[in-house]
Amino acid sequence: MKIGVISDTHIPAAASGLSDEICEHFKTCDCIVHAGDVVEMALIEKLRSIADTYAVYGNMDSYAVKRALPEKLVFEAEGLSIGVIHGRGAPARVMRTVRNDFKDKKLDIIIFGHSHAPFNEIIDGTLYFNPGSATDRVFAPYRSFGVIEIEGKKIKAEIIRLP
Repeated sequence: MKIGVISDTHIPAAASGLSDEICEHFKTCDCIVHAGDVVEMALIEKLRSIADTYAVYGNMDSYAVKRALPEKLVFEAEGLSIGVIHGRGAPARVMRTVRNDFKDKKLDIIIFGHSHAPFNEIIDGTLYFNPGSATDRVFAPYRSFGVIEIEGKKIKAEIIRLP
């Protein structure tokens, strides 16, 4: 299973839309995860037209997005448990809040955003994955998105830098 991962798109505030590169890449994915700061639901509808989409709202999202999407969610893919949350707080503290938000669940993967800084690390047996921001370089050295591939119980996660 191949999962496209994106966060902190801030569309239309930071960009007019997703790049063609991201859309083409996501066409090869079984599903897409958006970890918040969508801003407007039109982007979620576009992602849903490409593949099944799981999404949560972030702190910068409109009222309509916050009404339509959950704050956090857990779903299963290929027998693995995946948690999704946007995150909150100062960039240096996001990991602490994300870990605390899922402290009562044993998850294989936790996808988050908020800091705009890409992160791809296994901690205590759980993959913590932040794809960075696909449209904004605030707090980040580059724009990026991610892909997580699951085969059996093996997880391969990659941050993809955008030009």
